[in-house]
Amino acid sequence: MDRPSQLQFSRTNSSYMLRIIDMTIIVLSLLVIMQGYNVAFDKDYLLVLVGILLLFSYISESFSLYRSWRLGKFSTMCRLLVAIISICFLVMFTTLFLFKYAELYSRVVMTGWFVLSVLALVAWRIVVREIKRIRRTRGFSVEKVAIIGLTDTGINLYEEIWKHDELGFDCIGFFDDRDVSRIESHEPKLIEGNINNAIELAKNGDIQKLYICLPLLAEQRIADIIEQLGNSTVDVLITPDFLMKNLMHARIGSVGDVDTISVFESPVNGMKRFYKRSFDVAFSFCAIFAISPVLLAVAIAVFVTSPGPVLFKQDRYGLDGRKIKVWKFRSMTVTENADIVTQASKGDARVTKVGAFIRRTSLDELPQFFNVLLGDMSVVGPRPHAVSHNEQYRKLVSYYMLRHKVLPGITGWAQVNGWRGETDTLDKMEMRIEYDLAYIRNWTLWWDVKIVFMTLFKGFVGKNVY
Repeated sequence: MDRPSQLQFSRTNSSYMLRIIDMTIIVLSLLVIMQGYNVAFDKDYLLVLVGILLLFSYISESFSLYRSWRLGKFSTMCRLLVAIISICFLVMFTTLFLFKYAELYSRVVMTGWFVLSVLALVAWRIVVREIKRIRRTRGFSVEKVAIIGLTDTGINLYEEIWKHDELGFDCIGFFDDRDVSRIESHEPKLIEGNINNAIELAKNGDIQKLYICLPLLAEQRIADIIEQLGNSTVDVLITPDFLMKNLMHARIGSVGDVDTISVFESPVNGMKRFYKRSFDVAFSFCAIFAISPVLLAVAIAVFVTSPGPVLFKQDRYGLDGRKIKVWKFRSMTVTENADIVTQASKGDARVTKVGAFIRRTSLDELPQFFNVLLGDMSVVGPRPHAVSHNEQYRKLVSYYMLRHKVLPGITGWAQVNGWRGETDTLDKMEMRIEYDLAYIRNWTLWWDVKIVFMTLFKGFVGKNVY
């Protein structure tokens, strides 16, 4: 599983500038085309322009278009950009056609607007990229970098710097006080001197960035280094081991004048919460409408074949560990919701004949779309466990409760990778939690869409589902 760095800084001014430039290009593209074909700009075109801008803003954020793109992924970024603007215009054209407003707009203008927007959005990125590349090959905008600490983290940083020359960094090497015999697991020849040498380079202005990659146990040594660098102009950045391994979805913030680093924090905050919630509501409405015949058929089958309620509401833990009632079609002759809940196993006598089928095909989970509409669940997220199972496994699996930093889901990354159903051994639960936490760390709305499509093909059944 891919696991990008968990430490995320606040959005920079440049990322906002990218958004402004893109929006401006879309607006100017329409005006240029309309001017070229002598079409007047009126309220109808203003309405469709606002619609395209809103769609572009929403979809580009959902697909993380403005995240940091490395040179090796430039073509991927361009393809994503073309896909996003294409989706925007496709949605707009479809909407105008369905509501019979298409005749109000010139087809030549609308088509030209789309083509010019695509070309201009891609072209300005290519131009900027080439300008940066040329400047750096000529020695402009290149920063000399040094790394304190020949550690695993330092080696990873060193490799990333040389792998991605678009960063504009020239790493002169490592500086470490340890004897060569203590660092034989790495390349001692990479060491250019001791830490005092690095400090002198910084004070003399020979380097522009200094990365401190020492372990957290060297807290006092790190403090001494920072104090000595206080009268230099070098940029000092700390990359301790614990930040790379144990942060959930952290970012740097502040409380008043005090800087903070969040260690465990939900990735779904701010406008991202709005994006995810709007996707959940829209998808759930459509899903309930589309599967209403299936819901009715399953309800009748459960009612006719087994005495008892059609729906089973069980206590589960939701966002931030709060209890919620999760709805399911009843698949057993009993409705357990006590302090001890026994998971269904192969050949379980409590499971009805209809129950065995709807459990195996996940049809028993369909009422949870109503949980999504109520705001207790999401379409995609870690599957909610019975309260008793939570209390059991939170003591056995490290970081278990971090899965509650987001809303529980009807489907999830663990489920589409085969980790659903009975968890009769600890290692099965550990693997499920590993996939859940990977989803939380790396969440994007596009990943939600991907998981939904994966669920359609392999998320409804599982070898451990009884």
